[in-house]
Amino acid sequence: MGKIFDIEFMISTIPEIIAFLPITLTITVIASFAGLLIGFGVALIRYFNVRFAVGACKIYISFIRGTPTLTQLLLVYYGLPILLNGINERFGIALSVNAVPKIVFAAVAFSVNAGAYLSEIIRSAMLSVDAGQMEACQSVNMTTWQAMRIITLPQAFAVALPSLGNWFISMLKETSLVFNISVVEIMAQSKIVASRSFRFFETYVVVSLIYWICCIVLEQVLAVLERKSRRYEKTADSK
Repeated sequence: MGKIFDIEFMISTIPEIIAFLPITLTITVIASFAGLLIGFGVALIRYFNVRFAVGACKIYISFIRGTPTLTQLLLVYYGLPILLNGINERFGIALSVNAVPKIVFAAVAFSVNAGAYLSEIIRSAMLSVDAGQMEACQSVNMTTWQAMRIITLPQAFAVALPSLGNWFISMLKETSLVFNISVVEIMAQSKIVASRSFRFFETYVVVSLIYWICCIVLEQVLAVLERKSRRYEKTADSK
């Protein structure tokens, strides 16, 4: 039985694989934060229907949603060096492409990907807030930004949080694609470990459990945030 399924081997691989968990988490955190900034900006442009920018935002969202994440990752990986070389030639500088860590390419690709999806989540949440509340704020001489900050955005955040949570969990799992550009995170390390022993099944069981545990922890954190974001709604309903 030990030769068919080696539990001792599984246990021995855990430290090797989990040592690269910080790489996975780093990409997830950077992409989530940058994606939120991009998504919020795009959502505002579409929410206020900013002329000349709405069309570009729609094309950006359509392209990201219409192409695989792996394709986007490879486009960034091979496209950024071309862009840097073009900047070098245009301005006569010497930016070293080789000096850019590969994790940067991964973070940029996932940030751009995140921005498109998060913009739709944020915009939908903002549209769910009654427009009459904005009009009421303006009637008492509040600026548009004050009304957004105090009234619209807190309510939109509460509405968007479940969808944002699902997206964050998906992003954590999609980081497994970065091994395609030679970034060693827990998925890539599991392949390296498995190739040494040919114990692929046991190794993938280990990495699956690590992803699962990370997702459970993230779900619990998001559940706490969701309860806190809803407390004002419960208070309002009880009155």
